[in-house]
Amino acid sequence: MTFNRKSHRNAINSQLLHELNEALDEAERDSACSIVILEGQDGVFCTGMDLKEAMYFDDQTALNPMSMQYMRTLKRFASTRLIIIASVDGQVIAGGVGFCAASDLVIATPRSQFSLSEAIWGLLPAMVLPYLIRRTGFQPAYRMTLTTMALTAEEARLVRLVDELDEQPERWIRKWSQSLERVTPSTVGHIKGYFRKIGMITDEMERLAVEEISRLVTLPEVKSNIENFLEHQRFPWNK
Repeated sequence: MTFNRKSHRNAINSQLLHELNEALDEAERDSACSIVILEGQDGVFCTGMDLKEAMYFDDQTALNPMSMQYMRTLKRFASTRLIIIASVDGQVIAGGVGFCAASDLVIATPRSQFSLSEAIWGLLPAMVLPYLIRRTGFQPAYRMTLTTMALTAEEARLVRLVDELDEQPERWIRKWSQSLERVTPSTVGHIKGYFRKIGMITDEMERLAVEEISRLVTLPEVKSNIENFLEHQRFPWNK
């Protein structure tokens, strides 16, 4: 599955989430399909929430449906009987990091970079963090959130956000596929279900994440930061 919003740098909007879930529906109906590969194009994997779409939401409840849809998509990655592999070649920002963190396996090229930019606008990567912390532990996720600095591909591998690096990601995809063929889809489902039970992510945590991002996006300061950037390409510290 290839993210195809090149003009928006593969930013996440309601339509992208809807079509991604439709594609997952189709894959789950196909008994011959056991692996789904997510990828971007032209040096961009995914750059997070579409800020222009976020500006249309005037209150917390208005944004909730899209936030819930994104949160459910991450949960689906972590619970479906399909193996989700993120094949990254280039830039990954904000919600795109969430797609990687919730995937079962992540392969990246050496030129890839990973960053959480939300704090620049006065936001938090609230929905990304449960899955990112599950992958990397607390401090790497906290540092990415606080500094907004990008991790190189090698740094991302060292904190376990990325499983392997390769100039030709298909080589690792082939290796993984050969091993994964020995595991039945029902067993994959059992593995994911058990790891969720013993892991840190709960339904209550997911609800809290949706409520927090929905609240922050409607704050006047945050809306002003985003509006200035969209209109003038001016970052908050350059007001």
